[in-house]
Amino acid sequence: MKKIFHSIASLSLCAISYQSMAQNETINLWPEGKVPNFKTSDVQEKSETDASGILRISGVTVPTMTAYIAPKEKATGAAVMICPGGGYGILAASHEGSDFAKWFNDRGISAFVLKYRLPNAKAMEHQHEVPLMDAMQAMKLIREGAGKWNIDKNKIGVMGFSAGGHLAATLSTHHNMGPKASPDAKPDFSILLYPVISFQPNISHGGSRDNLLGSEKSDELIKYYSNEMQVSDQTPPAFLVHAMDDTGVPVENSIQYYLALKNKKIPAEMHLYPKGGHGYGMRTEGKGSLANWPAAMEGWLKTMGYMK
Repeated sequence: MKKIFHSIASLSLCAISYQSMAQNETINLWPEGKVPNFKTSDVQEKSETDASGILRISGVTVPTMTAYIAPKEKATGAAVMICPGGGYGILAASHEGSDFAKWFNDRGISAFVLKYRLPNAKAMEHQHEVPLMDAMQAMKLIREGAGKWNIDKNKIGVMGFSAGGHLAATLSTHHNMGPKASPDAKPDFSILLYPVISFQPNISHGGSRDNLLGSEKSDELIKYYSNEMQVSDQTPPAFLVHAMDDTGVPVENSIQYYLALKNKKIPAEMHLYPKGGHGYGMRTEGKGSLANWPAAMEGWLKTMGYMK
């Protein structure tokens, strides 16, 4: 009897393990040997957790995305691709990545955490092109696999934090630009948390701008990647959150993007809070009314039809 019990227990554990693996599938964005703009280099990817428990990934040259698929009994058909921040120098992969994937799964929304390549002249040609290429490719792959993952192809959004917010906004405004442009790369909605939007000197986060553009920085590229200047009729609706005391990325980034969307009559909802600083994710304790922002996002997702 004990042997039978242990066998059943082992099978159960295997099933749980398999289910967990299936839900957290990691997908290479590009076929081996066909990564665009790739240069052979000695750049090595590193992962470390800092004193505050934030997982920091640096030196990313092989882009992937990790799929967190909502349970079928909860699934709404919606999905979101998450772009962690980190100034285009690192990826804050836990509190601006996997933690949110689990939050979305609990609400029936599948999530894909994007590990995009970090701009580095040693490891890539035209480094400013690379994160957007990866984001476009990831969005295409999500749509291609929508049937397998029980996802509605017309309910796939993008979420980004800080520099990841810049990437999410760039995908939202540039999906129909450049050599990798495709209708399948367009997000249906965007969620932008304390995003870098503009590269204009008066409101830009200089570190993100310089890390992305590198030695090719020019007035032309600064304008091209100032997303408030690139909003068109094809830009998807947005939900924005920013704190007015953010000294890293000025609140004007969100405000300018919101006004550009408003000018094009694109639906947008923006929540500005007096206190909060930068980089908080859902760590809002002691930050006053900022603690309400996840509930506001939940309400927006329901209104937009992405949550039940």
